[in-house]
Amino acid sequence: MPQPALEAPDVTAPIPRTAAQVRRNSAPRLGVAALGVFAAVPFALALLAAVRAPKMHVLLDYWHVFAKITDDTGHLLLGQVFTYHLDQPFVVPSLLFYADAAWFGGDNRVLTVLTIALLAVIVVTLRTMLPRQLSPATRAALTAALSWLLFTSHATELWLQGTNGISWVPAVTACTIAIACAHHGRPVGAAVAAVLGCLSFGAALPIWFVLAVIAWLRRESRVRIVIPAAAGLVILAAWWLTKPAGTQSGATDAFDPDGRLSVLAAAVGGLWSVDIAVLAVVAGGLTVALLALLLRHTVIDRPAATDAGWAGLACYAVLLAFMLALGRTTTDVPGGNVGLISRYVLIAALATVALLVLATVHRPQWPTRYLVTAVVALSLVTHAIGGGKADEARRSYAPLALSAIALRVDAPAALEALHIQRAAGPAARALGAYPFNDGFTLGCHGPELGSRLDLATAPPASAGALDAPATDAGGITTGWAVVNGTRPDCILITDGTGTVTGGGITGLPLTPGQTPKAAPGATAWQATAGPTNGPSAVLAVQGGHLYRIG
Repeated sequence: MPQPALEAPDVTAPIPRTAAQVRRNSAPRLGVAALGVFAAVPFALALLAAVRAPKMHVLLDYWHVFAKITDDTGHLLLGQVFTYHLDQPFVVPSLLFYADAAWFGGDNRVLTVLTIALLAVIVVTLRTMLPRQLSPATRAALTAALSWLLFTSHATELWLQGTNGISWVPAVTACTIAIACAHHGRPVGAAVAAVLGCLSFGAALPIWFVLAVIAWLRRESRVRIVIPAAAGLVILAAWWLTKPAGTQSGATDAFDPDGRLSVLAAAVGGLWSVDIAVLAVVAGGLTVALLALLLRHTVIDRPAATDAGWAGLACYAVLLAFMLALGRTTTDVPGGNVGLISRYVLIAALATVALLVLATVHRPQWPTRYLVTAVVALSLVTHAIGGGKADEARRSYAPLALSAIALRVDAPAALEALHIQRAAGPAARALGAYPFNDGFTLGCHGPELGSRLDLATAPPASAGALDAPATDAGGITTGWAVVNGTRPDCILITDGTGTVTGGGITGLPLTPGQTPKAAPGATAWQATAGPTNGPSAVLAVQGGHLYRIG
């Protein structure tokens, strides 16, 4: 009896999946996406702060370098670009300072945004070094850690004022690129990046020895190991023989091994403290100890494909801390330890990132959920701790806003007190850099320098005082004020005829001497003025109305 033909199954038909299977397959993708959003948060916060930073928040280094590399007509003196600043090579930052003044009107925000961009380059560069065999979730978690640690709130000064950021972040970025190139077996790219770093700042001087270590860990030829090591010795010797004599930045020249060791450890553990040095020292010591344990396996077994670049990054971070201890140790800083200064937290960030990645690579058996939990906790805790340092940076840099007025009215004593090179004024004026352009304002929403005011219409402020009336027209006048329960919009200084000859800034923190005397809601203010004829008057401006102070 003939059998009925069997119908062949349709192999192209989709396989039905249960709702549980769909959820299981989509969960990892959602987790990776969530970690991506999490990684973008600190970058967005830093970028927002950089864009909103004051236009005139540049430090004395900016004006010192600018005065050195320009003549009074604003032309660049290229030979001066290749001289040392703070006993460091400073070619790239000098050119960036000049470009900011000549092309962007001397806007501090251009430098802060550029600093953020360079740090983002570091994050992307280090991400390329993550081992490919790691799961997408693990790579996403480590990328989030990179972002949160490098854009930590501890480093707020880098996107509040651009001078310190552009002074040494280009060198650290170039060195990170060099490490990544060496990790991927690209010695030419590593050498080019290392040269660029050495033209940026002294923070790049140890990179050549790091490249030699990476080549050795990758079991590369002897030539690829010897060449960068020899180049490092030559460059280090050339720098030592040509650098200016003496110490810089108030650093001690004493032997002081204990103090220098404390600075090294604090720099490596800076993510864990605001101004208590012992916490940073303990955290830094633990970080170095854990790195040593993990690098033991790297050095003995040399698993080049995954470890070499991260071992190099750890070595670079520790060498940076060692250089900081040798060249900048001083007790004349908040907390008594230079390793706690905001900008140096990048050292701790690089060391902690290297530790986290090496631990992940060496312990693949750890569940991903443990790593994600650790990354989120590490990111949020260190960022919260850094809030204190961010507040400290905002308070300490707030008086820099007075420098625009001091430069515009050419107030010698005020410029000296603000550590601004008066010699930079003619070049800045010739280039039309801020405050010598139309963007300058006293912030009073009306009166500007040269305006004529009717002093008879100005009643006394509801509460206010002059703490230090200026005996010199070019000095800084200080005091406190509150008008109608709020701080004034700005401060004006006029001569006896009511002509505005200067101005000032408000909303500053009260000093210890002002606090007992000040009325509720009062804030401190500072002001300066140019030459005046006869006695001067100090006015607070609130909502377009004038009020006398003192």
